[in-house]
Amino acid sequence: MPRLRIHVTGWDRRSLVLTDTPQPDCPDCDGEGGHNHDYGDHETGEYAGTDWDPCHCWDENRRWTLFPLPRLPRRRTPQTDPWGPASGYSDEPPF
Repeated sequence: MPRLRIHVTGWDRRSLVLTDTPQPDCPDCDGEGGHNHDYGDHETGEYAGTDWDPCHCWDENRRWTLFPLPRLPRRRTPQTDPWGPASGYSDEPPF
């Protein structure tokens, strides 16, 4: 039985997405959805990265886009000095 949740994605275009989540009482991953595995370089043994192995209790690619969210226009405010005079020009001589 899928455990679905709704969240907002920012890739491509902001959308509302319904997605599957890991089984909270899974004995293999403890509800985290998978395991991280660090690996090193074969020659030096130094850290080279981390692999993610997803658990069998969920499908991380199972998602449905419900609808795209509208793009809100940015509010443009004039760049003024908040401590300066209201007119934008100072009547004080420079020192």
